[in-house]
Amino acid sequence: MKFFGAILISLSFGSRHNRQVDAFVPISSSLKQTARNLASFTMAATVTKEDLLGAQEAVDKLLREKACGPICVRLAWHDSGVHDCNIKDPWPAAGGADGSIRFEPEIKHGANAGLASCVALLEEIHEQFPSVSYADLYQMASARAIETAGGPKIGMRYGRVDATSGEDCPKEGNLPDGAPGENGMYGGPGGTAPTEDPTPQGHLRKVFYRMGMNDEEIVALSGAHTLGRAYKDRSGLGKEKTKFTDGSMEQKFVDGSKAPYKPGGQSWTDQFLIFDNSYFKIMSDPNADEELLKLKTDLSVFDDEKFRPFAEKFRDDQDAFFESYAKAHKKLSELGAKFEPAEGITLD
Repeated sequence: MKFFGAILISLSFGSRHNRQVDAFVPISSSLKQTARNLASFTMAATVTKEDLLGAQEAVDKLLREKACGPICVRLAWHDSGVHDCNIKDPWPAAGGADGSIRFEPEIKHGANAGLASCVALLEEIHEQFPSVSYADLYQMASARAIETAGGPKIGMRYGRVDATSGEDCPKEGNLPDGAPGENGMYGGPGGTAPTEDPTPQGHLRKVFYRMGMNDEEIVALSGAHTLGRAYKDRSGLGKEKTKFTDGSMEQKFVDGSKAPYKPGGQSWTDQFLIFDNSYFKIMSDPNADEELLKLKTDLSVFDDEKFRPFAEKFRDDQDAFFESYAKAHKKLSELGAKFEPAEGITLD
């Protein structure tokens, strides 16, 4: 998302987790913002389908106007992907899909570089529909980004309760890296549990197993790198620009219409605003264009003997990929979440 982080710029989680950045953050410390956050907390139980549908319509419009689907996926993944399923303390101690990423210090964690701009974009929608929690809004934008880009429908439920202050932010270091550090190791000793490992697949397992994910889910979620780009000033990875991202090549939405985008970064796929299984085809193709990004963590889905069967299946069968991806995305979107009502609210 460096791993997740990029997507979306992707999706992505990750950048080097210890990279410090300065980012714009909504003034959550002000009395006005605090009141708004508390209102969101208390109103989560009374959010209506009407408000959720209104927010969804606004999200879809934003995704179309700004072509910002990848970064919306990344924001939601970085909010939920810090979850530690081994922490049994009362919510929200285990971290997860609780909207805490909008607060400092979390928004300034190295892996979250660039995400404050997405927080600001979605803040405008939250102001229109204040009963929709931030946690719901972030996960909604992520799911709609996948669906409207041609991906599978994700069985989302809503009613998440928001974290209310920076005191609810998780420790830094729980998100995955896409490349090793200067010591040759992926991950590090920080976060709620060490994720340091000399191999990319070992690191990914330490990160995702901590969330409660399995190997199939790791590979399926990796496939979301079919969207978005990696940026050096965010994840620290990728080229400044390529022939696919310098503005000379037209990028399209899934309906074939021209999509607006700001040039820069390096993408995993040539059509980085369309969700399909091309990521798996490119990662397994030694003759793929050299200007497409292939991180060590990406290549590990085919290099690792336990990951490989899933990666090959998803490469050869897009329907199988979509089925596994939709389940994994839904699970990720609910990690550590507290719902009011407890069963959640669906829009179908």
